[in-house]
Amino acid sequence: MSCKFYLNTGKGKKAQQGHPWIYTDEIDGYDGDYENGDIVDVYSSKEQFIGKGYINDASKIAIRILTRDINEDIDYEYFKKSFKHAWNYRKDVIDTSSCRFIFGEADFLPGLTIDKYEDYYVVQFSTLGMDKFRDVVVKLLVEEYGAKGIYERSDISTRELEGLEQKKGFLTEPFDTMIQIVENGVKYNVDLENGQKTGFFLDQKENRKAIHRICKDKEVLDCFTHTGSFALNAGIAGAKSVLGIDVSQHAVDFARKNAELNNLSEIVKFQCDNAFDILSEWSRAGKQFDVVILDPPAFTKSRDTVLGAKRGYKEINLRGLKMVRPGGYFVTCSCSHYMKEELLSSIIADAAKDAKRQLRQIEFRTQSADHPILWNSDESYYLKFYVFQVI
Repeated sequence: MSCKFYLNTGKGKKAQQGHPWIYTDEIDGYDGDYENGDIVDVYSSKEQFIGKGYINDASKIAIRILTRDINEDIDYEYFKKSFKHAWNYRKDVIDTSSCRFIFGEADFLPGLTIDKYEDYYVVQFSTLGMDKFRDVVVKLLVEEYGAKGIYERSDISTRELEGLEQKKGFLTEPFDTMIQIVENGVKYNVDLENGQKTGFFLDQKENRKAIHRICKDKEVLDCFTHTGSFALNAGIAGAKSVLGIDVSQHAVDFARKNAELNNLSEIVKFQCDNAFDILSEWSRAGKQFDVVILDPPAFTKSRDTVLGAKRGYKEINLRGLKMVRPGGYFVTCSCSHYMKEELLSSIIADAAKDAKRQLRQIEFRTQSADHPILWNSDESYYLKFYVFQVI
């Protein structure tokens, strides 16, 4: 018999409506014994069954729910079924040669991220409860999904909130972690071991494709280029010239190799600079481009830092807008969950006003379909992506 947890009166409404998290202060008490990481049952104060999930009382999020079926066991078969649902969905909605296979809560597997790069997989266990199923995850990927190799990238600070050490390394026999993938016709070298996140930003796949139609025969500036993904898509789309800017020399060197891989070195160039500084300098000098792309890192990762992030987003968008030739195009985005859509749009509007430019919205997009947004879990919605014409 699993341990039963009961919620305080009036608490847990979001959980009853489908949100997968139960916070410590929502729990009134429990019946039975448990160890952190165990599967437990959750009931309302009126003893109505809410769901089954794993417990970790060392975390503010004490329980993360996996199933709403009181008769369902959380075992190998549960993971097999969940993986199949996730895979079938992705086969329907996106090119699966490289994609996010499991997206945590949005695939009803909180604490688990799996990215597929051709026949190699990168796995991230962010919670104690999910960490206990690592052998199940590896077995499924090898036996059911043909994994030639699996690399763990659980080198994230949030594991420490769960009482876990950061980890990275092979979960199968070692293999060359420099993988080559193709996306939107662009070839990339992806460093699974040392690249950002799990090696590559798969969540912008469809957004990178979306810029193709505005880049042909254009002079393009790509800021925060990282390993060159937007810049290379502009090049493949027929841009006249592309310049990618990143503050990391390592990223710039990597981007240049990706340009060589696509025979684009003459068109797509990269240089190491701080985007804030160089945009300020160039805008004062009157330098402009037909297309300016801003894909900055998350300026805020908590509610406490949103105010500072507002200033950062306002400044970078103001400088970027000044760099766009009249009639040209401006691409801007935020990958922070805490930078809400309404707030970001108001910041961009303020930047346009200060830059004395008018914006004509072409489209608004979110993260690619392999990073689905679960409406009962708003944390799964984080990427906001705009394309404008600048008048």
